[in-house]
Amino acid sequence: MVSRMARRYNAFMSKSKHVSETPATQFLRRHQVTFGEHPYDYVEHGGTEESARQLGVDEHCVVKTLVMEDEHAKPLIVLMHGDRTVSTKNLARQTGAKRIEPCKPEVANRHSGYLVGGTSPFGTKKAMPVYVESSILELGTIYLNGGRRGYLVSLDPAVLTELLYAKPVQCASVD
Repeated sequence: MVSRMARRYNAFMSKSKHVSETPATQFLRRHQVTFGEHPYDYVEHGGTEESARQLGVDEHCVVKTLVMEDEHAKPLIVLMHGDRTVSTKNLARQTGAKRIEPCKPEVANRHSGYLVGGTSPFGTKKAMPVYVESSILELGTIYLNGGRRGYLVSLDPAVLTELLYAKPVQCASVD
């Protein structure tokens, strides 16, 4: 017979290891995608450098999900290496837009349904075109946001083109 104290301990331990569902993980499960779950301690303004450090992975393999908009305020998602920035000029040229710029955080939240710092390209509130830095597709495994601050998922980058129909672009510049 398990004591009351042991039951409480077991209940506590199971809750502390459990990662709650997000629209992103629901999307991935619905499409039968194999993925790893990687919770970490979210640090305000820590970015991909902090998550990579805590998880012991190369920041180049941690992919940022950035919500941007064109000159008509039409939103789009750009997936970029954690250790690189987006050349909006090159991105605009490759997408046929006159201008592309990052959305304000509150606008990005509205489009994606996620808080900035927890934005995933999967399970977004609004359907948006997705663009991916082409060299990301050459990596073996990528880590990107799982739909909540302090939570990354790891998966095969082929999922980006297969499920999100992400269009490869070359718009990276070094931070």
